[in-house]
Amino acid sequence: MTDLAFYTNPMSRGRIARWMLEETGCAYDTHIVEFGASMHGDTYKAVNPMAKVPAIRHRGVIVTEAAAICAYLADAFPEAGLAPDVSSPDRGPYYRWLFFGAGPVEHAVVNESFGWKTSDPMERGRTGYGSLGRVCRTLDAHLSDGRTWLLGDTFTAADVYLGAQIAWGLQFKTIPEKPSFTSYAGRLVSRPAAIRAREKDEALMKKAT
Repeated sequence: MTDLAFYTNPMSRGRIARWMLEETGCAYDTHIVEFGASMHGDTYKAVNPMAKVPAIRHRGVIVTEAAAICAYLADAFPEAGLAPDVSSPDRGPYYRWLFFGAGPVEHAVVNESFGWKTSDPMERGRTGYGSLGRVCRTLDAHLSDGRTWLLGDTFTAADVYLGAQIAWGLQFKTIPEKPSFTSYAGRLVSRPAAIRAREKDEALMKKAT
């Protein structure tokens, strides 16, 4: 047993948290939560009343929401170098892109997949992200500016969270293919920690079938 418990399902956003855990190099125990009765049961809802995965419990502290888990783990394991120091000028851009993924990207992609398009200017003004096109143009401009990662040459937890959404968006065709997106996603999925995380989750999926 370790002091970090990871609650997940391999067919969920838990894959993002798994990747982040592998990037930190920390030891953790995995608890698979099945969809349905297990996820909605009292035992798991004591961890996350939303009945959603992922979640972690670290030394008695419970953290839910994939973006929050990425940010928490980066600070809890500073030796992994996955977040700029609080005094660094990169801390602001780090927060910006981490929560750009949690806000505009997540909402724009989900809303578009449900067929809700913000064609009316008043609606675009109320959404907080404007439109999926605007979100993708913003990302494309940033990633086309000669950067290896979101903060330049330094890989951070923001790349885990936002990068996972770009990689999934390309895989499921929920975002347009752009050269900046495909090259960035290629670098992400080739990281050793990303490969380890993917292999662990795919092994769990095979066991379930």
